[in-house]
Amino acid sequence: MGTSRGLGLLRHLTVQCGCLLPQFSHSLIMRPDDANVAGNVHGGTILKMIEEAGAIISTRHCNSQNGERCVAALARVERTDFLSPMCIGEVAHVSAEITYASKHSVEVQVHVTSENILTGTKKLTNKATLWYVPLSLKNVDKVLEVPPVVYSRQEQEEEGRKRYEAQKLERMETKWRNGDIVQPVLNPGKPNTVSYSQSSLIHLVGPSDCTLHGFVHGGVTMKLMDEVAGIVAARHCKTNIVTASVDAINFHDKIRKGCVITISGRMTFTSNKSMEIEVLVDADPVVDNSQKRYRAASAFFTYVSLSQEGKPLPVPQLVPETEDEKKRFEEGKGRYLQMKAKRQGQTEPQA
Repeated sequence: MGTSRGLGLLRHLTVQCGCLLPQFSHSLIMRPDDANVAGNVHGGTILKMIEEAGAIISTRHCNSQNGERCVAALARVERTDFLSPMCIGEVAHVSAEITYASKHSVEVQVHVTSENILTGTKKLTNKATLWYVPLSLKNVDKVLEVPPVVYSRQEQEEEGRKRYEAQKLERMETKWRNGDIVQPVLNPGKPNTVSYSQSSLIHLVGPSDCTLHGFVHGGVTMKLMDEVAGIVAARHCKTNIVTASVDAINFHDKIRKGCVITISGRMTFTSNKSMEIEVLVDADPVVDNSQKRYRAASAFFTYVSLSQEGKPLPVPQLVPETEDEKKRFEEGKGRYLQMKAKRQGQTEPQA
């Protein structure tokens, strides 16, 4: 499940065994093909690194006891903020820890730190929480039970159970959107409209995208989603853009080798300095006539516009035209205000 890098890759892998909660870490140097034209590492590249670390530690844990062998599949990524940019030549240190296990799922928390190896300066760039489920190697449609983890404090298990119930409820709430379809735009509208920047990417799933068991790595899907969201944001702003955050990514169904996937992105909301882009992933099993096209994943990405000096720029305001676009704009505004209030609450001094 590691990245397909050359022999020149700087990498360090560590697995800490014998501890209460399993941990894993690895490091790799950022290269020009990991970054945009401004030298900032793509958000999708970082998301892929995060998912690889989560997949390794959760698969190892789920196979830590005798029993039916399995592979851990990504089910959900909680909201992820990009706290600081990472640049070409810096080393990314990725550390993962299992923080909770339910009967059929594992919660993994991942931290990413960037290091300037010339100065030794280190910065926290990302924190993410991912949920995995163990799928049997004999039958990938069968979900197995997760070996228990040992908590150092009872509060850890109670807090983890609350997070598990919250994400389970949110996953159920997103299922109603699965029927929503992004229609192709034949005649793009005027600048600043939804149709002007709407973009799609079509990708044939090959062996290099997949696990040894024939379905796509979650990190590959997230990287493609970030690419499409970035194209939408760049078309709308016509400036350098970077990923600011990713709302919860829900993986609704597995994508198998040989499928043709369509990743569609559309602008849903703009504030003065940020853009929200909805990204939907649909899979078409072209080699299997018995199965119809289905929704595989969905998420909201937030981007910001930057000047050539890396300073935030005002974002051109989106002009929703149809009733559906206006409805999505108001929904996006609600998410934006909710997150803004949450951030302000976290920064206010405690009485």
